[in-house]
Amino acid sequence: MSDRANRVLRRLITIPTFTVGFLVGLTSLPFLLPIVTVTDLARGSRLGATRALLFVVYYLGCETVGIVVSGWLWLRFGLTGTRSGPDWLDEHFRLQCWWASMLLAGVRVLFGLRIDVEGSDVVPRGDGPFLLFVRHVSVADTVLAATYLSARRGHRLRYVLKRELLWDPCLDIVGHRLPNCFVERGARISATEIQKIRTLARDLGPSEGVLIYPEGTRFTPQRRASVLARIAASGDTDLLNRSRELEHVLPPRLGGSLALLDECPEADVVFCAHTGFEGTMRLTDLASGSLVGSRVRAAFWRIPAVSIPHDHEARRGWLFERWRELDLWIDARMPPRAS
Repeated sequence: MSDRANRVLRRLITIPTFTVGFLVGLTSLPFLLPIVTVTDLARGSRLGATRALLFVVYYLGCETVGIVVSGWLWLRFGLTGTRSGPDWLDEHFRLQCWWASMLLAGVRVLFGLRIDVEGSDVVPRGDGPFLLFVRHVSVADTVLAATYLSARRGHRLRYVLKRELLWDPCLDIVGHRLPNCFVERGARISATEIQKIRTLARDLGPSEGVLIYPEGTRFTPQRRASVLARIAASGDTDLLNRSRELEHVLPPRLGGSLALLDECPEADVVFCAHTGFEGTMRLTDLASGSLVGSRVRAAFWRIPAVSIPHDHEARRGWLFERWRELDLWIDARMPPRAS
């Protein structure tokens, strides 16, 4: 089946499911909310399930609005025959920024988060291009850059995302109308997908960047152990030693990151580290209440292109060193472990 056919079939499933899910959730709230709240109170929790229920309905509402607006944009620009022009991209960029900002605002309000961000002005508008390497630990951290760099600073980011996210209809629809790359998640990215990632780094403007999650998937201690076991089995002692030094992040998968560095050597690299979203790997984790009242800390810092080695092997070591620095930043800000 062709990509286009897959896309149509997928949207025939996701668009009605999310839209109907929002309508059902909204109309059911008067009945469900008291039951869930009483259950939370009986458990002595921090209303985790109640907050999660409200957020799920809120999330589906944001999705429904995004679907409707994207449909309206399709019709509006179709009538004028300008679906590939700059205004088309501008409108979808604004829609993307709205969607991400609303989701982060919803999480912040419903779960009482405190969010402290340092260095979001590290790349002044027009002072790019840049590559953005972000830690990945939660479904919630995916909207940090879209909120603080795009919505608030105007930077247009091109994303390297896993294909599973196409089951989110807003990411599917708007993500395909803007320059992004959806790749198969796995231990090794194919040459074809590496080439797609390379393409994202071409012709970047002064207020544009490419965002990639070098770890390739969300961090968990179990995944860290699995990755270390796989590296040990490969016999790569140097890679194993470097990877063992990383406590709070997975070792970076080098294929996509190095491809971006090769394709756009004039770009500075921005790193994003954060803490506070641990334990919220899936939407269902929100019901535990572990996120309630958390303090989220995030920081962006910039490495000039002139200080990045040109040799492939030297770049490999350079990336691990920077990732080690990111890991140490996280370690210094993680809450103390229970004894």
